[in-house]
Amino acid sequence: MPDAASVDQLAADNAALRTENAALRTENAALRTENAALRTENAALRGQIATLERVIAELTERIGELERRAGTDSSNSSKPPSSDPPWSKQPAKKRSARTRSGRKPGKQPGAASTSRALSDDPNETVVIEPDRCQRCDASLAGAQERGRARRQIVDIAAPPPPKITEYQRVSRACSCCGAVTTPGWAGPTVPSEHVETLAAPGSPVRIGPEIAARAALLACAHYLPVGRARDLLEALAAADVSTGFLAGIRARAARRLERTFLTHIRDLLAVAPVLHADETPARAAGALRYVHVACTEYLTLMHTGDRSGATIDAGGVLARFTGVLVRDGYVGYAHIAAVHAWCAAHLLRDLRSVSDADLTGQIWATVMASTLLDANRAAIAAREHGADRLDEAALTMIRSRYLGALARGDTENQHENTILADKARTLITRFRRYEDMILRFATDLTVPFTNNEAERSCRPVKIQQRTSGGCWRTLQGLADFAIVHSYLDTAAKWGQDKLDVLRQLFTTGAWLPPALAPS
Repeated sequence: MPDAASVDQLAADNAALRTENAALRTENAALRTENAALRTENAALRGQIATLERVIAELTERIGELERRAGTDSSNSSKPPSSDPPWSKQPAKKRSARTRSGRKPGKQPGAASTSRALSDDPNETVVIEPDRCQRCDASLAGAQERGRARRQIVDIAAPPPPKITEYQRVSRACSCCGAVTTPGWAGPTVPSEHVETLAAPGSPVRIGPEIAARAALLACAHYLPVGRARDLLEALAAADVSTGFLAGIRARAARRLERTFLTHIRDLLAVAPVLHADETPARAAGALRYVHVACTEYLTLMHTGDRSGATIDAGGVLARFTGVLVRDGYVGYAHIAAVHAWCAAHLLRDLRSVSDADLTGQIWATVMASTLLDANRAAIAAREHGADRLDEAALTMIRSRYLGALARGDTENQHENTILADKARTLITRFRRYEDMILRFATDLTVPFTNNEAERSCRPVKIQQRTSGGCWRTLQGLADFAIVHSYLDTAAKWGQDKLDVLRQLFTTGAWLPPALAPS
């Protein structure tokens, strides 16, 4: 039996163990608390890491999108060519769909040459001949002529002063009844080109139709600012007119064109088999307006307003047009009861914006662009051979490549959640939904590949806007510009001289195109 000392020692050891055990339990509890805190902190860190990874992914995508936007120009976006800075022009990227023609730049072999011919009836002839022999210094008076070379200098003389014609209207009193008779200004002795100018109320000094035509040529046909047009008219024609006259010349021309020209052009365009339509923004009266154009290869008609369908119809052509309408993707034209064709140039630009952003991940866009360009080449070749449509085998091949490109686009963007992928899917949906409109140029060879005809007709709006300080002061000024440019552009398409048709406008009346196109 243990003695008392052993029992006391065991009790002391047991108490020490209990104390140590309590300390361990306390330390264990502290460790568990610390472990829970670490787990909480670890979870928070994992959440922060996940958030950071998401933010990094979003920022990476955003940076890529911003870099894509910064790299856009008129070739892969809706920006106009005038917005491309000349110092940032980069060489065009090589496209697999584009091939070299094999021709050198400049004049091609076999092309007709032109040069200025010597006139047989010069105004002045100056003979240069030697007086003495350059070898022996003998006199050459009466010596035999052995050759004669001709050179002519073509130049202009200083402009003569303007021709002033005075008309005197005489009033006479009747010797029978005493009544005074005053004739009108439009009498049988007045030339037809002066009748309207002479008979209008106003100042006794009138500007004749020739000066008016030249002023309109400078201000309207060459888009010169009023001040420069006035200075140039005085320098070249010795015609000193006021800036107010130059400022109002476009309105005078527009009022004359409203009489017959606009109605005539509307009636012709409404029955055209193929029509181009487009619109471009222009600032007038401190607000954004739009200039709308409906045109063919030989006719142009422009009008102004907002961008609504009602304004499009207000031009007087598209509301009654039933042919083929070539246009871009603007939804404002969707209500027009015509056969629609989509401009391929806009589609190629959209495809390029996708492929340029990811050359390896958006191969479908390059394939689709190649398909459209190859189809256009086939259409051009068919037209050159006199065909009115492509053969079925060629159309089947085009449609197969078209649908194959869309299928590849679905695959390449199926599991992507990026801005570029969303844009690509939207473009794929557009190509699938409007296949008939997009391929109209291939199924109907009378339909052109692009809407460049309308784009070219709209371009002077930007030229005039730049030369006039970036805007028109009034809405009427913009409307007058649209009317006058319709006249000048139509005349130019028919090969008419712009000065001649302006001269005719201010004398006998507006020149009118005889038909939809030359026979």
